[in-house]
Amino acid sequence: MKTLIKNLDSSIIETFSSQLRGELIKPTDTSYNETRKVYNGMIDKHPGLFAMCVDVADVIAAVNFARENNLLLAVRGGGHNGGGLGICDDGLVIDLSGIKFVRVNTLDNTVRVGGGNLWGEVDHVTHAFGLAVPAGIISTTGVGGLTLGGGVGHLSRKYGLTIDNLLEADMVLANGSFVTVNADQNKDLFWAIRGGGGNFGIVTSFKFQAHEVKTVIGGPTLWPIEKTEEIMEWYHNFINNAPDELNGFIATMIIPGAPFPEFLHGNQYCGIVWCYTGSQEEFDRLIKPAMDLAPVFQHVGEMPYPSIQSMFDGLFPPGMQWYWRADFFNELGPEVSARHLKFGSNIPTPLSTMHLYPISGAAGRIAKDATPWAYRHAKYAGVIVGVDPDPTNAEKITKWCKDYWGALHQYSAGGAYVNMMMDEGEDRVKASYKHNYDRLVKIKKSYDSKNLFRVNQNIQP
Repeated sequence: MKTLIKNLDSSIIETFSSQLRGELIKPTDTSYNETRKVYNGMIDKHPGLFAMCVDVADVIAAVNFARENNLLLAVRGGGHNGGGLGICDDGLVIDLSGIKFVRVNTLDNTVRVGGGNLWGEVDHVTHAFGLAVPAGIISTTGVGGLTLGGGVGHLSRKYGLTIDNLLEADMVLANGSFVTVNADQNKDLFWAIRGGGGNFGIVTSFKFQAHEVKTVIGGPTLWPIEKTEEIMEWYHNFINNAPDELNGFIATMIIPGAPFPEFLHGNQYCGIVWCYTGSQEEFDRLIKPAMDLAPVFQHVGEMPYPSIQSMFDGLFPPGMQWYWRADFFNELGPEVSARHLKFGSNIPTPLSTMHLYPISGAAGRIAKDATPWAYRHAKYAGVIVGVDPDPTNAEKITKWCKDYWGALHQYSAGGAYVNMMMDEGEDRVKASYKHNYDRLVKIKKSYDSKNLFRVNQNIQP
């Protein structure tokens, strides 16, 4: 196995190690194989070194080391990236998991978060103050990756994407310099990182606007998969006219087992997972049309916001096989819903699923060039994922995912939400940034002309 250790003089590596407060992990270390594991068990890469950074100085030293030695560089925050773009073969991985802090400012309800934090750690702290930052649907997701790609989640219709609540960031650039970006400082970089991914530098801390959210009313409603076309037609008209306080993403799925009742286990369903930030009385009124459609199961009630954020954590532990495909959609017409019925009726493994996240409400009212996130006009961010713990099922879940995506893509709006993509090449990246791509290229040229930060959904300078 070729490794970085064979390509660099040991004295250079030792000098680098002495510059770090965090650990430098090599292929010969006993912790190496555990360290190189990522969330997606389908990814099996062998970096030459891991710089386990614990502060900004470590990150600066690691960036300089990679640049000066012409090394392939990957940056790992929470490690959820579906395409395994937080790790690489042979090169250097800058791991931010040791840079963790969450500080709430109660004067203006803002939150400072470290580049290595997970969203569940943020939710734990902000909840104590009756606050929340809009972010995803699984609490084990990394703050950095989700934020830099956009951040669609339960609160998107009420408070926008995560990037719409990003106020400031501290960054280490390709030349090793440290900058703060916000609406007044380094405005071009601030624009670029709100959806442009990790192309422009390494974010060591984020400052978010939090909102007063203590509890929500949420949970799933399920219908037999045979009702998919009826439910999707109703859902499209309903969610796009619903008040911002109500969010609900629609899915095709198999119920894998506990904690769901036994009569649901192993069966295929069309479902909606709700999240509402208003009163129980108003929710009951709003949701009545869904109840009139006679779901076979519903488990919706009031819960702390961190509970809905972690509701699916247990189903998706690290290390399972994952294959992702994604697109944006404007409509859920008969052609689209018929294909969801076909593939939703043939889900290959219990954890494989399809989700459509609404982008209406607050997320859809942001100008399409205000951030790199180009598809503000689209109604849904769709994702199809093949998931299974058994590596022998990797081919089966990948084929189902690709076939499902292929059947739907002609009806899509074009590009995809970059956080839901595998490593799919330059054309897909361009399609996903659309009219904002050329501006991103100019900023990339200004700050990373040699493309040091290229293990990502890459914007080539």
